[in-house]
Amino acid sequence: MPENARSHRHIAASALATLAALTLTGCDDAQMASHNISKAADNFEVMRRVVFLNGITDNYLLSIEGRCSIEDQGHQLEVTCKNGPDAYRKHFLGLSDNVTYFAEQLGPIDVSTFHYRVTFKPQALLPDPDFRGSADALLENASEANQ
Repeated sequence: MPENARSHRHIAASALATLAALTLTGCDDAQMASHNISKAADNFEVMRRVVFLNGITDNYLLSIEGRCSIEDQGHQLEVTCKNGPDAYRKHFLGLSDNVTYFAEQLGPIDVSTFHYRVTFKPQALLPDPDFRGSADALLENASEANQ
């Protein structure tokens, strides 16, 4: 990787960390704990139960339990759950005027109220190319490029 590209990525990462610090400056303990629990849940560290309820009939429509991250998109809830070391499932659930949900944290989690969390994922900073084609063609092209 060219040196100037590394420098730009380092500057971007530092700016992001600074922005996060400034955003969370002045937070009280409850806000900091809430932020850190949400961050932990987005990193699949929190056991949750997400229940969908029909508000007219008061019937449960669906329940999802596990290490799940949720994202409310307005009329759609996206629930991504980690099922193993490298196994994930994503569910899309429509919300309407009579269908709602609630998410319950199933157990306590130890989070700091003194330090905020920033999680850098290497694939967000460095490209993660998706190669299509055969492995033989990839190796052949790599060999030709190195000659």
